[in-house]
Amino acid sequence: MINIKNIMVLGLLCWVAPTVSAQVPCDAVGDVEFVCGPTNAEDLVLVPGEPWIIASGMAAGAGFYLIDSSSGAWSTLQTQARHDAALYPGCASAPSSAALETHGLNIRAVGPGRSRLYVVGHGAREAIEVFDLDAGGGRPVLTWEGCVPMPEGLAANSVASFADGSLVATVLLMPGRTFADSVAMRPTGAVFEWSPGDSGFTLMRGTELPGNNGIEVSADGREIYVVSSGFQTIVAFTNTNPATLLRTTKQLPITPDNVHMAPNGRLLTAGMKNDVPECGGPPGPEHDLGALSTCPRGTIAIEVDPATMQDRVLVETPASPAFSNATMVLTTADRFWIGTFSGDRVAHGPLR
Repeated sequence: MINIKNIMVLGLLCWVAPTVSAQVPCDAVGDVEFVCGPTNAEDLVLVPGEPWIIASGMAAGAGFYLIDSSSGAWSTLQTQARHDAALYPGCASAPSSAALETHGLNIRAVGPGRSRLYVVGHGAREAIEVFDLDAGGGRPVLTWEGCVPMPEGLAANSVASFADGSLVATVLLMPGRTFADSVAMRPTGAVFEWSPGDSGFTLMRGTELPGNNGIEVSADGREIYVVSSGFQTIVAFTNTNPATLLRTTKQLPITPDNVHMAPNGRLLTAGMKNDVPECGGPPGPEHDLGALSTCPRGTIAIEVDPATMQDRVLVETPASPAFSNATMVLTTADRFWIGTFSGDRVAHGPLR
């Protein structure tokens, strides 16, 4: 099994000391406030039709955090199990809660008050874990239903789902590839696909990029959108195998990480500012990437029109020891929420 901690660095897929801001007070920095306590909340999703935000925890045993977007109150979210062996025969039992590290998230509404949560899991095993989420009774109840194991020797980074339950997942580093390859803009990863009834994930040929990171799908299921952290772009592909590259953004001023579809149909991504002179300037092969990730850098959150791949800055926050290593942005009615791969808090503030 891959030791996931050995392959997480910088804004590509990062692992550094888990609480960069552990000694920093939970005071606001300007108009940026914090939900303090969640460890390495690398990804966030909003429960459809509800005020609840679910955050992943990229540390052993962190599991899931539940944040009330109306108040900022948070708590851990416990899970129960009910295995759907017919749909998910690849694993016989739920992952060990003591070992599970949760990473990329995807959520899809399946009925009134009900959603399915897809989770990139590490630690207990390398798999996409699948949960039923019932929010009909108020506080959400999360029930494990099964998993789809990753191919031997591969670790997923992000996952997205289609209406029929099919999945696509990114792998950041294929065997024999390195972060130096990604920074040098050489292909390191790819997208893998799975549909109910398949024996396992299959490589989507033609999706190889430097640092395949976040992933999302179009509403009609015809396209997939993949973050290339090496190119610092988002790329649109056909949902075919082999896939055809359709469009790409220009190079962004960040190392983009996760990507999610907003309710308005725009793609949302975020990351740390690249060109920060006091941190050594833009990331390059000459940098100590681990040291770079400990240098506080501001966050830029970006909105992208998937039809044209034109982008605009949605949120920009200054560098602060209180919060860095941003991975994603989520928007609610009037606020933004930003996760991090290394820290003890989630940032949030007013949308302008």
